[in-house]
Amino acid sequence: MYKNTILFVGIAIFLTLKVNAQVKPVDLSLSETIDIHLLTKDTYQTIEHFGASDAWSAQFVGLWPDQKKNSIAELLFSNENDGAGNPKGIGLSMWRFNIGAGSAEQGAQSGIRDEWRRAESFMNADGSYDWSKQAGQVWFAKAAKKYGVANLLVFANSPPVSMTDTGQAYAILGRSNLKSDHYNAYGEYLAQVIKGLGEKGLNIDYVSPVNEPQWDWSDRGQEGTPFFNAEIAEIVKALDDALEKNKLETKIDIAEAGKINYLYEQADKSGRGEQITDFFQPESFNYIGDLKHVSKSISAHSYFSTSPFASAISQRESLRTALNTIEGLGYWMSEYCILGDNAGEIKGNGRDLGIDPALYIAKVIHNDLTISNASAWHWWIALSPYDYKDGLIYIDKNKEDGDFYESKMLWGLGNFSRFVRPGYKRVGVELNNSKYQSPEFLVSAYQSADQREVVMIVVNSEIGDLKVSLTGDNSSYTMKRLYITSQNKSLEFVDVGTSGNSVVIPARSIVTVILEK
Repeated sequence: MYKNTILFVGIAIFLTLKVNAQVKPVDLSLSETIDIHLLTKDTYQTIEHFGASDAWSAQFVGLWPDQKKNSIAELLFSNENDGAGNPKGIGLSMWRFNIGAGSAEQGAQSGIRDEWRRAESFMNADGSYDWSKQAGQVWFAKAAKKYGVANLLVFANSPPVSMTDTGQAYAILGRSNLKSDHYNAYGEYLAQVIKGLGEKGLNIDYVSPVNEPQWDWSDRGQEGTPFFNAEIAEIVKALDDALEKNKLETKIDIAEAGKINYLYEQADKSGRGEQITDFFQPESFNYIGDLKHVSKSISAHSYFSTSPFASAISQRESLRTALNTIEGLGYWMSEYCILGDNAGEIKGNGRDLGIDPALYIAKVIHNDLTISNASAWHWWIALSPYDYKDGLIYIDKNKEDGDFYESKMLWGLGNFSRFVRPGYKRVGVELNNSKYQSPEFLVSAYQSADQREVVMIVVNSEIGDLKVSLTGDNSSYTMKRLYITSQNKSLEFVDVGTSGNSVVIPARSIVTVILEK
């Protein structure tokens, strides 16, 4: 399957990293063999889940013909293999359910131009509930449960339109779009949605009451509203009370920051930044870390922080430093797709089913997990009808039926989500006796709870095949299987159980290596 000779890559790659406030050049020469030393005694975060969102297309695709939607669900959720040992799906372990605000019922009067970005609400205008709403999304949530997806989260971009100041699901003039006397009502509404879905057999593990509160959400592109930290704190208190009153075990996820730096600095959004200390430092006026239902993790989105590579590293180091000031506080990277032009490295515009965007997001996942110590990583929209790099699976923009198209971004995420299961713990890695890595060749490793398996993920963006070999104190582990995502492979299974502890990583590929004792 592989070439008999290994391509020699003679280009030394220099990566400048900020380490202990010093600028240190790192020279990692990609040579004929890269020695990988697993440091299984160096343990970091425990992985909780990999996820994706049902916004907005699941409301329609969940009502498509059974064969189509079942095939899509299998791609997203399945942990089974086909007869050749190839995964049938990427085995997501978290599914995110968008609680609509009611813009769909308003139709064109909602002001939201794209019908596919409007969403139904379970709450009627008179305050009653209609649990037949959002049926397509409910179908996908039930499909996730059927496939064994362990975690279900509900999130709201906006309160229901009956509770907003504008009477619509988008904001104006940068002001929060929740009536000042409706905080308790909003908390109770979210609790009732959780109860209602529970009666449909869907246990809700997490609820996220605000989304990217730093943005104005006045462009009518979708449902959304900004909030200041003080307002978020009041929402969370009201929601915590409502969950307790309704005897629900659901945890509250905050604060879905629009960029990761809003967690550790004010940046350009006074009153909406420094969210780690504002919400979890006991001395803070907005402290909510002691509430029963508040998750002991804080969430943010990796948008606008992924390029260039040195800047991505620096920002994640700053985030990790801030997280370490709060004992026991974890971090979720809870939303990402490729936006903007990313310092000229890759553009968000333009659908691309090939390997280039998959390699890019694999780097982002690697940095979020290994630098920020994220315990969760979530993609944005699982199903996209758009000409944009925002979908795992692309679909025809047809409400009743259509075709669907797998992307390499789907399978590249699968290199992580399918094999790094909840409960796996990240362990240390050295390449050629260095803990620093080239942006063109990245390796991370994750050990199972029983320590019988290590999952090693290699991102090779180079133009040549590269040989890797396990060295040092790794004699108790043996390479057994590879799963390769490349331009012409989608998590393709390769049995290497008898070839020793050296394998070839193909050029421009993402490879999961399974090691067993």
